[in-house]
Amino acid sequence: MKITQRQYEAMQQRTLPSSNSLVNITTAFAAGGGICVLGQLLLELYLHLGMSEQAASGWVSVTLIACSALLTGLRLYERLARHAGAGTLVPITGFANAVVSSAMEARSEGLVLGIGTKIFTIAGPVILYGCTASVIYGLVLCALRAGLLG
Repeated sequence: MKITQRQYEAMQQRTLPSSNSLVNITTAFAAGGGICVLGQLLLELYLHLGMSEQAASGWVSVTLIACSALLTGLRLYERLARHAGAGTLVPITGFANAVVSSAMEARSEGLVLGIGTKIFTIAGPVILYGCTASVIYGLVLCALRAGLLG
């Protein structure tokens, strides 16, 4: 039985789940904003405790990563993401979730060959491209300061 392109598209349209973009966008915006508000509240708390701004900023990152990893380990981050959608992909918490969840999937394969390998499957490209980009940006900045570029 051969199906035409038009028939295939009609079948595809019937099986696609309906999506309310306005609700999805609003929910994602609220969830992402909520995570950012939590980060700001933590920053204010750490500053109030007498930390320097640089130290407080670092501790905010550590706290958000730890919370995301803990919620992922307790399988609560997945529930949050199911309702909040893309709002949970705020870079630092979404990355922590991706690393921890991939490690959890591979734990039956052992610590080194399972968890260790899976963690670097996700984190490796981010670290590689982050380091590469920072070297390139550094070289461009040095070249600009030395007057070698424009």
